[in-house]
Amino acid sequence: MPIIISLYIFFWVYLCELKLKQSLHIIQLEGYNSDKYIAWMGNNKDKIHTKNDKTYVIVLIIISAILAIIAPLRKTLIYPLIYAIISLIFLTLNFQSKQESKKPLVFTPRAKRLYGIAFCLVLFDLTLTLLIVKWITKDILSYLPVWAGIITIIYYFSSFYMYGANYIAKPIEERINKKYYIQASEKIKSMNINSVGITGSYGKTSTKFIAETILKEKYKVLKTPESYNTPMGISKIINNQLTDDYDVFIAELGATKTGDIDEVAKLTNPKFGIITSIGPCHLETFKSIDNIMRTKYELIENLPDDGTAIFNYDNDYVKRLADKTFKQKLLYGIDNIEETDIFAADIHVDSLGSSFSLCINSLGTIECRTKLLGRHNILNILAGAAIASVLGLSLDEIKRGISKLEAVEHRLKLIDHGTGVLVIDDAFNSNPDGVKAALDVLNSFIDRRKIIVTPGMVELGSIEETENYIFGELIASVCDIVILVGEKQTLPIYQGMKKHNFNEDNLYVVNSLNEATEVLKTLTKVNDVVLFENDLPDTYDEK
Repeated sequence: MPIIISLYIFFWVYLCELKLKQSLHIIQLEGYNSDKYIAWMGNNKDKIHTKNDKTYVIVLIIISAILAIIAPLRKTLIYPLIYAIISLIFLTLNFQSKQESKKPLVFTPRAKRLYGIAFCLVLFDLTLTLLIVKWITKDILSYLPVWAGIITIIYYFSSFYMYGANYIAKPIEERINKKYYIQASEKIKSMNINSVGITGSYGKTSTKFIAETILKEKYKVLKTPESYNTPMGISKIINNQLTDDYDVFIAELGATKTGDIDEVAKLTNPKFGIITSIGPCHLETFKSIDNIMRTKYELIENLPDDGTAIFNYDNDYVKRLADKTFKQKLLYGIDNIEETDIFAADIHVDSLGSSFSLCINSLGTIECRTKLLGRHNILNILAGAAIASVLGLSLDEIKRGISKLEAVEHRLKLIDHGTGVLVIDDAFNSNPDGVKAALDVLNSFIDRRKIIVTPGMVELGSIEETENYIFGELIASVCDIVILVGEKQTLPIYQGMKKHNFNEDNLYVVNSLNEATEVLKTLTKVNDVVLFENDLPDTYDEK
């Protein structure tokens, strides 16, 4: 009997472990922010407490109640065997129903510490339950239904242990982060290196990759990888990878609240700062566009007196920041060419990419071609050309760098599988300007049937419904076939399309990207072009 009970407890612990890993994944995606994690839990109760969880808890609670009433204090092997078998069944079901994540859990040292604390909290409550039952009853085996019912409830609420673990770990993490932050900050300040900071509501990751590619024509460049844009992520790169062998360091600076850019700017010590765009990204946490503008401008405020600020002058909000700046500055754009220092003219887009005339007032004009698609990618290239011109690259070197640019994953990447159907992958974080640029690219494919797959835009705060409605209007004017992912989320898009009398025979509403892919298999034919616009994050669920 003790062996079977131990087996039951083992299966129970394993179930809790799976639940804790799911919780760790979510809190990691939320930047280890306890408030955002609790908000996610409140908005995603069906993910926190799945059907399997509810069934498991209900079954064991009922069994515990029945056994406690009809056969109290009975010691028999059948009781723990029942609990062990049921736990094993639901453990197997949880493994089978586990879905692949778009952004998998990464067991960083911080994640390991957090998981360890949460796991210890679960084991502590298990041990405490058993000790209390033993202290009161003097007989754990006879009172199995009682404590089994209690630990079943502990499992059901085990996601809250991650919140508790994050609270406990916070002062520990702050001390660790401060140590690495100071070490990185002092290291980069002691180096003779050109540090470039890039921020913006969107476009900063693409601009970072573009700037690196162009600058590598003359310099040895280190950039922060992927979307590393937090103090801890940037500190790790500086401490572990930045050496005197590099001439230029490029850091993407991210923010979700006022003061965030100031923190990472003081860390990276930039001499050059680029603001790519300002828009309603993360409006739920920033609360207003003014707060976003104020936060992005923290980069410019941290530039030295001999530094250079680079602004996207086509963005109205960035333009306002540029106009109030008295430090040395460069302005780039496509629309306001009379007022800018770097601009693009004669832009043409085809299935192979884009061509344009690059004009740099201090250097001259040169014809360029790139594999990249979209107006906003041209703007990002102009930002890269601007920093290149400041750092002394020639027009030919800049042109050569532009010709080598490759699309960043999931950002207007053109894919040709040789089937006659072109795919435009723009699945990373849609925003109002981005969807317009993507639809412009789609619309440039003349004499092809145009298909879009999208769940719409999220995290736009109070303007989300309005922006998705406008998105629907734009879709109706460009697309022949539309596949909307998520009925509730895409309702404003549908309403915008309906206003323009879009043919509903060509509209499909599905519940997931997998379903959309299955629908596409029955629809696509040679000469189609399919745009995948946005892919909702793992933390998102329809309310």
